[in-house]
Amino acid sequence: MPEEVHISSLVVHAVPKRLQRVEETIAIMPGARVHGSSPNGKLVVTLDADSADEMLSRIGEIQRTDGVLSAALVYQFSDTVEAMDEEIPDAH
Repeated sequence: MPEEVHISSLVVHAVPKRLQRVEETIAIMPGARVHGSSPNGKLVVTLDADSADEMLSRIGEIQRTDGVLSAALVYQFSDTVEAMDEEIPDAH
């Protein structure tokens, strides 16, 4: 079975008083990056994983984080590592 790459983006809504702690917790998860947050408790997060099961597990972990109200999947992409490593010729 070929090695895979899975990339997802989420909008996470947290209790505003717990926002910093939620952001810190997500930031230390493997493959997780917090790209921004707002004072009303919303965070933009991306996740990288090696399989769909691993991705679902990480999303579930975020949803179960103390202070998280919801985690909504916005985008999900998967492909093989080989396809991701293909060079795309420059049209110019």
